[in-house]
Amino acid sequence: MPFTLNKIRKNITIIIILIAILSVAFFSIKWVANVLYPLHYKEYINNYSSEFEVDPLLVASIIKAESKFYKDATSNKGAIGLMQITPSTGSWIASQMGIEEYKVDILYDPETNIMMGCWYIDNLNKQFGNIELVLAAYNGGRGNVKKWLGDTQYSLDGENLYDIPFSETKKYVEKVKQNYKIYKILYDKD
Repeated sequence: MPFTLNKIRKNITIIIILIAILSVAFFSIKWVANVLYPLHYKEYINNYSSEFEVDPLLVASIIKAESKFYKDATSNKGAIGLMQITPSTGSWIASQMGIEEYKVDILYDPETNIMMGCWYIDNLNKQFGNIELVLAAYNGGRGNVKKWLGDTQYSLDGENLYDIPFSETKKYVEKVKQNYKIYKILYDKD
């Protein structure tokens, strides 16, 4: 059955339509993913991630889990801003960073909140040295993580947790890790 010019044109048209449909689908999926996993405050995230040697996509993943990039977020436990820093932790971070005249309201400022959050992640990383422990400490408190590492019910080697007893913290760690995987897919080449 020989190909006629009409059959060739028809096949080319079908191929072009399929390419167009696939392109629209791909870009639509990418667009939806970028809406669901935004990267707002990119300049602040990149600046302070670089200054404190923290992966900017990890910072974005934490912000997504903590506040969904809503700068005025306040939790039922009193955590404030993009990275949901509690007033007492904010006061401690400010004293460690040499920020004078600390006031709780500065935690609502996106740049300050991200700067302090990046410093805190770096501080936790220096103590614990692994992302799961850092995330567990960020959510559940460094004192709790130290206690869990010393308990054979949660850690066999004193350096890794195989179980996190706080269900909220366990879910938080998994949520941030999932966000991180998605952010790496969407933005790792940026």
